[in-house]
Amino acid sequence: MARIDLDLAHSYVPHPRTDDDYALLPLRFTFEDGGAYALLGPSGCGKTTLLNCISGLLRPSHGTIAFDGRDVTGATPQARNIAQVFQFPVIYDTMTVGENLAFPLRNRGVPEAQVRERVGRVAEMLDLSSTLGRRASGLAADAKQKISLGRGLVRQDVSAILFDEPLTVIDPQLKWQLRRKLKEIHHEFRLTLIYVTHDQTEALTFADQVVVMSRGKAVQVGPADALFERPAHTFVGHFIGSPGMNFLSGQWRDGAIDVAGRRYMPPLSPSVEAALRAAGSFRIGVRPEYLQLAPERDTQAVPVQVQRAQDIGTYWLLTGTVQEAGAQAGTLRARLGAEAAGLRAGDTAWLSVFNRHTCYYVNEELVP
Repeated sequence: MARIDLDLAHSYVPHPRTDDDYALLPLRFTFEDGGAYALLGPSGCGKTTLLNCISGLLRPSHGTIAFDGRDVTGATPQARNIAQVFQFPVIYDTMTVGENLAFPLRNRGVPEAQVRERVGRVAEMLDLSSTLGRRASGLAADAKQKISLGRGLVRQDVSAILFDEPLTVIDPQLKWQLRRKLKEIHHEFRLTLIYVTHDQTEALTFADQVVVMSRGKAVQVGPADALFERPAHTFVGHFIGSPGMNFLSGQWRDGAIDVAGRRYMPPLSPSVEAALRAAGSFRIGVRPEYLQLAPERDTQAVPVQVQRAQDIGTYWLLTGTVQEAGAQAGTLRARLGAEAAGLRAGDTAWLSVFNRHTCYYVNEELVP
């Protein structure tokens, strides 16, 4: 395994002039030896470009890549000793499952006893033991992708294992099993794993550290709880969560926060109060999980006109609009309990927006 240090940017345009010309904006980051990381973001945000720069399939147009302090910017994937698992299965159909798993080891001259031991161990972890003697050509796509995962995991000498959306072809019912298996394998073997996905569930359940990307930029890096509780950027608040974070516009007026013409004085730290006063206008973020029904005219609650209350089974999802001078000033979604069952479209509900989980954003970035 290796520590991977990045100090790079990449553009597919020969002479980039603006940020829009970059697929990857300048990024400095370190993947620690033995860590489990996820690159998370929507399609086109630069995840695969970054992964291909790490693997050596793509040379960054600017900057350097180092493995354990050694500059590998111009090195081939083979020289970097990388294993990569792609979105679709890459296996040999004419070989058996066992031969496919053993191929990367035999290709490097690993003693046969070690090959058998390692193949058996990885096959057991991926539930492939019963198919080791079968030809890969007769297997379903999800089984083939499990073989592809195994080919990446079977080597112990790699610098890192890179996964580019590897569960796309996997049956949805098997995805959670494979995520759990990958987590178990990481804990046992302490491999350096970097996993690309647009699925927040995959990223947050697999990785110890998640790199959230948007428009070629890493907007926040952290564990799942930090991304959920304290999104560093409004994009992270929108992207993480189901549904994502609610945002309301606020203004600082006469020593208080104004939301839709109503005055609020929530408890604020001196630094947050100073930042909001200086900014004048800002955004208030609160997750649906942290909104609660409050008594009418509660001093920390915002009135909303109920649009719908949906019974999701384990909770009720309330959607309401914040009104200002007869016009819609914003939308709030709240995950509530059975107390929401009696609400109907057109009712007025008061939601406690200001609490210890509330975040404040100036120029889309979190006020610390």
